[in-house]
This record gives sequence, C-alpha cells and structure tokens, in this order.
Amino acid sequence: MARDGTAEGSKPNLNHSCPYPALHSLLFRSFAMPLSRRRFLATSLGLAVAGPAAAQSYGQFFKVENDEGRPVANMRLPGEITGQIQELRGVTYLGPREAEVTLYEFFDYNCPWCRKAAADLTALSGSDAALRIGLVHNPILSPMSAQAAKVSLAVQRKLGSAAAFAFYGQLLATRGQIDGLKALETAAKTGVPRAELEQIADSEEVRQALRAHMNVAANLGLTATPSYVLGNTGVLGHPGVKSLARMIAAVRRCDQIACG
Repeated sequence: MARDGTAEGSKPNLNHSCPYPALHSLLFRSFAMPLSRRRFLATSLGLAVAGPAAAQSYGQFFKVENDEGRPVANMRLPGEITGQIQELRGVTYLGPREAEVTLYEFFDYNCPWCRKAAADLTALSGSDAALRIGLVHNPILSPMSAQAAKVSLAVQRKLGSAAAFAFYGQLLATRGQIDGLKALETAAKTGVPRAELEQIADSEEVRQALRAHMNVAANLGLTATPSYVLGNTGVLGHPGVKSLARMIAAVRRCDQIACG
C-alpha cells in the first residue's frame, strides 16, 4: 500500500501535468532576457521552493478519476490560503461574477497539458453558463513562460478578462515554445500597439501581480501545471473535461469534488 492508503498500482495520476523542474536548470540556463527579469524569476522561484515538499501530501483525499479511469491526485487546502486567490490582481475570469462555483486553473504557457486544458476549459465555459473560470499564472517551467505571462497580464490589464481569455486560448493553440516575442505577436491581434503592451508588461504592477500569483501557487503546493483549485480542494494535473464536469457538479451538490 502507498502512504496515502491507495494500492501501489493505483497511485494518483500525474501524467497529465508538467512537474516543477530542477531549480538549477531554470536559473543557470542562458535565455535572451534582461538580467533584472532573471533576478525577478529567481526570487519568485525562491518563494516556490517550499512547494515540492507540500506536494508530497497530495494523495487522494477524495476518490476521483480522470477521463481515462485513473486516480487523480487531490488534497483539501486551507481556506485562509484559497481565499487569497480571489484577492489576486490580474486573474482572468470568464463566467458570471455571482456564480456558485469557480474553477481556478494554475497554468504555464509552456506546459503541453495546459494546451489540452485550454481547449477543455473553453468547452466547459460553453456548456456550463453558470460556471465561473479563473486563470492564475504559475510560470514555473522556464523564464520564457514568465515573459509570456507578463504579456498576458498586460492584455488583461489593458482590455479586460474577455480579451485575456481569448488571448490565452489563441496563444496556447500556437505551435512550439512560447516566449515573450510569440506572446507579443499573438497580442498584436488585439489592436493594441506593441510598444504600449511592452510598457504595461514591464510595469511594476504586472511584476507584482505575477509574483503574487506564483506565491499563492507555491503556498498551495501546486508544483505541477496545470493544477486546479475547486472550493477548498487542489487537483494536480489535468483530469480531462468530463472529470472536471463531474467534480463541478459534485461541488454544487455537496460542496466537495466527490459526494458520498
């Protein structure tokens, strides 16, 4: 038996996620980005160092399965921390403000499974008009992810959540690695001058917003992307659109991701 009480052959699935990489491989790789940005990312990742230890407790608090019938890693989270998510600046929201249920995705633009998640969240928003979705940046895979996140925050700050959600879907639908330049090229479709977007993306307000997003993710132990917060439960990895829909329905019935 595993420590969390599940059978060894049915340990919670993390295959549909991008785990937190080795810290040194992020900080000492050469990237075309300003030194100040490297320092900022190092600081942000320093805040996240405690995350992997917290993630060790992610077993299966609730017995839920992904779309392939495999166990999904999940854990009850402290309400005092999950409550901080709605206070974050720069979260992109889709759906009614008065919604009974809000599903938060913590994502990285260079996570392959986040591409699948983007398509599935778009489908969920179309099939469940009462659902509210919140997108929280957690660029833990590379400095290029942080660059793209800054551009995304700039779009959100300038044009609001509807435009930022569209940008999120468009950028994750592109091929290859995503960095600041690709993000700016995609953002150009919004009609906002590139110079203006760059200025907003490099602002102190955006820097602080991104740092706050990453700090909350680290405190919640969300060391894989995508990860989700639904009520006071954290889910590691992408379980699939059908599994997410079941969890959302359960939260509406009994205020937890699985009833009974």
